[in-house]
Amino acid sequence: MTAIAFIGLGNMGGPMATNLVKAGHKVTVFDLSAEALAQLEQAGAQVAATAADAVAGADIVMSMLPADKHVLGLYFGYEGDTDAGVAAHIKKGALVVDSSTISAETARDIAQRLKQQDIRFVDAPVSGGVAGAAAGTLTFICGGEAADIEEARPLLECMGKAVFTAGDHGAGQVAKICNNMLLAVLMSGTAEALKLGRDHGLDPKVLSEIMLQSSGRNWTLEVYNPCPDVMPGVPASNDYNGGFLVDLMLKDLGLALATAEQSGSATPMGKAAQDLYQAHSEQGFGSKDFSSIYKWFEQGNN
Repeated sequence: MTAIAFIGLGNMGGPMATNLVKAGHKVTVFDLSAEALAQLEQAGAQVAATAADAVAGADIVMSMLPADKHVLGLYFGYEGDTDAGVAAHIKKGALVVDSSTISAETARDIAQRLKQQDIRFVDAPVSGGVAGAAAGTLTFICGGEAADIEEARPLLECMGKAVFTAGDHGAGQVAKICNNMLLAVLMSGTAEALKLGRDHGLDPKVLSEIMLQSSGRNWTLEVYNPCPDVMPGVPASNDYNGGFLVDLMLKDLGLALATAEQSGSATPMGKAAQDLYQAHSEQGFGSKDFSSIYKWFEQGNN
């Protein structure tokens, strides 16, 4: 049986690791949160005392972390820390699959550094949010060697409904930030339209149904409506708790615009979305779900 190590058991990583366990895989987990570790242990995972212990002997190492610095720190050690990172404890020939959303440049750097230690790497960021992670319906967007992606595919399919090969190392990250930039634009535009209709006396539920059957139809209206009490089971109907944080969307927009700058690509809509989410975060919504951008329009900002 393939030995799997999973590091990073947050809102996304926890359900992902749980789905691997449910599929019958042997999974050893590590996280800084004792509560997260207890939940995975109850689900049937083995709990390691340290990240290094988790990866020791693993055939496949998976990670799901917030940002570049956390991924680099995990594998190669944090600046000023005497710990060299877990790469020193991963066996030669093993496969590392990182599902964090990081810069393409960082993904390529990690791939090259791991290759020097005879460790293979796939960047596999995800789309689908916390609900998708729990339901096992994520989309994995992979960059790396085709053979390595195919080796990882059976495990990824335990956690998601679709696995795409975007290209070489870093390509998964480029595709992911393109997707998230568009998502931020769609969420902002949907919130803006719903608030405009509400300001003129329209019922947001009725307006949502109208747009769903019209040319304004989009993912946010279908499964993630940003207006409170329009759709059950989404963050907007839970005071915008849970889900994908504003500050994480802001991070991804920063990655998208930095990538655009490298290629000289025009991203005026992406920049407008970044400005909106920056202002929204500064108003104290950084730890709320990104659909809370509706509150920015509700508060009369312009």
